[in-house]
Amino acid sequence: MMNQHVRKALETGLTTYGHMAGHPAGALLDALTGIFESDQPFTEKMDRLDAAFDEHPRFDELREVAFDLLLMNFFAEDVNKLEADYLESPEWEAIEEETLDRGTEVLNLLLYLRECADEEIEPQLSDYLTEFLLVDEDEFQDEHRIYEPVIANQLLVDSIYAEIAKAAGSIPEEQELSNLFYPMMSFFNEPEPSEKDMAEFSRHSAQPAFDTAIYRMLVAYNAH
Repeated sequence: MMNQHVRKALETGLTTYGHMAGHPAGALLDALTGIFESDQPFTEKMDRLDAAFDEHPRFDELREVAFDLLLMNFFAEDVNKLEADYLESPEWEAIEEETLDRGTEVLNLLLYLRECADEEIEPQLSDYLTEFLLVDEDEFQDEHRIYEPVIANQLLVDSIYAEIAKAAGSIPEEQELSNLFYPMMSFFNEPEPSEKDMAEFSRHSAQPAFDTAIYRMLVAYNAH
């Protein structure tokens, strides 16, 4: 089974990227949809996902974000077919260990958006940072380090795309959120953008295909 929010996010992200980068996304989308919908174990799905991106290298920028969506689909659908304590099992611990370097911070944001939907609250950047990621707590200093550029620029959530993009351009490339800062902050700035908003967002992007794909993907996942 494939979760409908995950399906919308995957379709939107891939087709947006393909359209803006000039690479048809249909074949890759079909391959990934088949993987997500299959009843295979997670590790086999992961291997098939990598093989699909290896066959479509022009979309490699989205590989780790697609992995985030694969995990979201696992949590939303696949885990329901397994034993109730599977996520505490040695088997899952081994998978977590194997995939420590996989995925992006998009996963945390998607988990937060799912929680917001469950609790029927609107996503807010301050809530995401302090109540979900717990960046102010001593035991969560890794999260504080990762999100330092966001924490330092929280006021931009009430600004305009041009100012958010300007701040994004000042973040060192080695910083973990450097390539996600612009779409992530823009989502919290405007979670329901119009087409005019999206055009303005893309115009200020240094990597418009990737940024716009991530932004539209977040919007699609969050749509009720």
